[in-house]
Amino acid sequence: MLTAKLLCSMTAHLFLALQGRGLLALPADLRKRHRLDEPGAQVEIVERDDGVIELRPHTAVPAAQEWFWTERWQAMEREVDEDVAGGEVTTHETADDFVEHLERLAPET
Repeated sequence: MLTAKLLCSMTAHLFLALQGRGLLALPADLRKRHRLDEPGAQVEIVERDDGVIELRPHTAVPAAQEWFWTERWQAMEREVDEDVAGGEVTTHETADDFVEHLERLAPET
């Protein structure tokens, strides 16, 4: 007979009291660790067939995309939007045309 063993890592084991209207208040360190203290953060609730209720943290902006929302990057995005609106763009039919255009722009060395 084969048996399967489920291994999981647990960094916290807490009991929380339900507040009025069924609210749960997560501890501050837990919210911070999972970036739930950031604007737009959400918690996904999954009710499993075995009766377990899972809470899964979700942030409005995934960590891998945070760079895009920095003030510096957004300033550069606005600059590009102004260039496009002002017609300061060049389009190319092929990748080769694009490379040739770049080579013409490059200073002679």
